[in-house]
Amino acid sequence: MKFTDGYWLMREGVAASFATWVADARVEKDRLTLWGATDRRRGRGATLNSPLMTVECFSPAEGVIGVRSTHHGGLRDRGPHFGLNPEEGHAAKTRADGSTLELTSGPLSLRVDTEEPWRLDFLAEGRVLTSAGKRGTGFATSGGEHHSLTQLSLGVGELVYGLGERFTPFVKNGQTVDVWQADGGTASEQAYKNVPFYLTNRGYGVFVNHPGHVSYEIASEAVGKVQFSVEDQSVEYYVVYGPTPKEILERYTALTGRPALPPAWSFGLWLSTSFTTDYDEQTVSSFVRGMAEREIPLSVFHFDCFWMRAYQWCDFTWDPAVFPDPEGMLTRLKERGLRVTVWINPYIGQKSPLFEEGKRLGHLVRTPEGDVWQWDMWQAGMALVDFTSPPAREWYAEKLRALLRQGVDGFKTDFGERVPTDVVWADGSDPARMHNYYAQLYNETVFQVLREERGEGEAVVFARSATTGGQQFPVHWGGDCESTFEAMAESLRGGLSLGLGGFGFWSHDIGGFEGVPTPAVFKRWVQFGLLSSHSRLHGSYSYRVPWEYDEEAVDVTRDFTRLKNRLAPYLLRAAEQAGERGTPMMRAMLLEFPEDPSTHTLDRQYMLGENLLVAPVFSEDGEIEYYVPEGDWTHLLTGERVSGPGWRRERYGFDSLPLLARPGSVIPFGAHDDSPEYDWADAVTLRVHAPEDGTEVVTRVPAPGDNQAAVFRTVRSGDTLTVTAEGARGRWSVVLAGADGYGEPVAVAEGADTVTLPV
Repeated sequence: MKFTDGYWLMREGVAASFATWVADARVEKDRLTLWGATDRRRGRGATLNSPLMTVECFSPAEGVIGVRSTHHGGLRDRGPHFGLNPEEGHAAKTRADGSTLELTSGPLSLRVDTEEPWRLDFLAEGRVLTSAGKRGTGFATSGGEHHSLTQLSLGVGELVYGLGERFTPFVKNGQTVDVWQADGGTASEQAYKNVPFYLTNRGYGVFVNHPGHVSYEIASEAVGKVQFSVEDQSVEYYVVYGPTPKEILERYTALTGRPALPPAWSFGLWLSTSFTTDYDEQTVSSFVRGMAEREIPLSVFHFDCFWMRAYQWCDFTWDPAVFPDPEGMLTRLKERGLRVTVWINPYIGQKSPLFEEGKRLGHLVRTPEGDVWQWDMWQAGMALVDFTSPPAREWYAEKLRALLRQGVDGFKTDFGERVPTDVVWADGSDPARMHNYYAQLYNETVFQVLREERGEGEAVVFARSATTGGQQFPVHWGGDCESTFEAMAESLRGGLSLGLGGFGFWSHDIGGFEGVPTPAVFKRWVQFGLLSSHSRLHGSYSYRVPWEYDEEAVDVTRDFTRLKNRLAPYLLRAAEQAGERGTPMMRAMLLEFPEDPSTHTLDRQYMLGENLLVAPVFSEDGEIEYYVPEGDWTHLLTGERVSGPGWRRERYGFDSLPLLARPGSVIPFGAHDDSPEYDWADAVTLRVHAPEDGTEVVTRVPAPGDNQAAVFRTVRSGDTLTVTAEGARGRWSVVLAGADGYGEPVAVAEGADTVTLPV
């Protein structure tokens, strides 16, 4: 929200006050409290008739410093609040040296000089990361609204990223961003997944600890500042130090939560009925049979909205006119080796039998007058389940348990964005703060049911809405996009931005949702989709089976599905890293190459895990420009060497795209391509790419169930390459990428062993 009219004036009707000097300070062992006078004068006269800001400085974890600035502190705390995880046993240190006060948390410090004009400096490794100086800490009133605001400085060349799944330009400088859940599709500035956290290319991130509406002006009002404001009497934010982007995410996700590991089957290909298409069991069987006849491995079949009766979303009951034998149908799908997911939302239409039940039990959100809140948007007379009520959550969960016991394996948790603010919540939560936070309670409720019924590691949702902390409940997908190359590119921007908020697993509708893709768009989107963390064929009013487009689309879908299944050992390790450190599977290039400024603005390519560069093709004729960082890279499909740093312009047929293995990397290929579920270490092939002399590469191949992960150590010494296995099962082999592509594999005996081969 903009408050100023240029540099000198405030906008009409806006009055603002800012901390200008430190009127008093209290230094405790592990925190500072500052009182910021807003009158420019010093002395006794300045204490009268002017506000005083209370600014508390503390640290919840090493490398993280929090600041809470408050105007009036007498408001009731109504919640909700983000669930944060302070570091156990952590304590910051304070120091006073004359007029200089300092709070230090590991490598990060906050410094203030009480004799100078107001300025909070955040420092690390001897340099100032950012500062809240003049107009940096204050509040503004306008039309009866009170906004607490902060401005943090931006350095020359400093770029800002993140703030959730945003489809606008990847670099957020120059943008106004409102953190406010909305069902706006992928072609607008609105977002389904709003996360009040950004990071920059200068070694730090900033998290605003407020679940409601946070308004950002990112080098857009004060062009050298990031401003954020909330309609509240206080604002609390955390500066999170890295220094690398990965380390920033590691600290941030330690505080806000890390993703659970999705089940292995979820990494295979998902096929949906699509949304408004006609379908019954015969349709479903024809799709499944058609994929099998064309040798396209399918892992998951998804039933979208109309598995339930029209106007009765949600009643969690199969439409008997279309699916008269749901248990038998689910059994038949399971016999084909498929998992099954179904669509749900958190709303109850008035025609649903559950409406009267929920109303009677008090499980639906109410108006201030005590009536059930309703409207006709989406479903006629629909109401919202009140997830702030534990009994309502359990009531909703029981409906899902019945489906799981029928044979359903997971849920697409659609919607959860259009949440009203003129309502009363069961736990007394502030409606404005609940608007964004509703998605967290919704997805958490569903995810917990799955975990309870299916066990740890077997829970997976396919969620559209989310906020801070939502990364704990994977997977998320990008919402409603058009079936165009432009929408494909905007979807990728959204996914990369979301990943920079600690969301490890992200997907999108292959082919686009709205409209019908051309064969070219479909085939290129298939490549992109099957080189994403999760891969789902889904549309609105048209089917997404590949033979609807052309025979080449069948070939592309088959080949890239089988490639993804063979990459399961690599992808499952990348998935583990998301849970261990908060690093997303699909990584903006700057995450892996922060020292290369050419990567800082790239948003049409990404790293899949730490070692595979993917550059989707966004053109009808197959022409593409992409950037290759330093070193000798290897095209994973052809074995061709590609040298960087530099830009390349190439043209690709539908059977390929830029898919490059990082110099020195070892990519494990599994022995099976018909499913992502197998013992990934058994008969694994290690593809070794341009190893440097004297370096050791450790490759961990996860293991399903209770098996021990296999660890391979690859060392080059002069002209010799040595690979040692620990915990390997079955035969394994090594392939060395050379100037002429990939050589013949060198077979190795079963179990722990060592192989040596010439380079």
